[in-house]
Amino acid sequence: MRGLTVTTITAVAGIAAALVSDAVATGPGDVTGIVVVAVAVLAQFPILRVIGIGPDDLSTKDVLYVAFMTFALWFVSWGILLTAGV
Repeated sequence: MRGLTVTTITAVAGIAAALVSDAVATGPGDVTGIVVVAVAVLAQFPILRVIGIGPDDLSTKDVLYVAFMTFALWFVSWGILLTAGV
């Protein structure tokens, strides 16, 4: 259940970051998009703590997983939004 919760939160955060990046960034070369995904990664740890998954429960591998999955979903989703012209 813990793994499913973490994966769901990272996926939703990545897609939400892509939508926000599409709204605030002027294009793919704008650094604002990277800032948005960095904030999305950092914002997940307090959310996980509230849910009951504290920093003691997360290993280095788990933190890297959260960062990578959020980035990957953001990258794919924002890429689709940029090419679709939405």
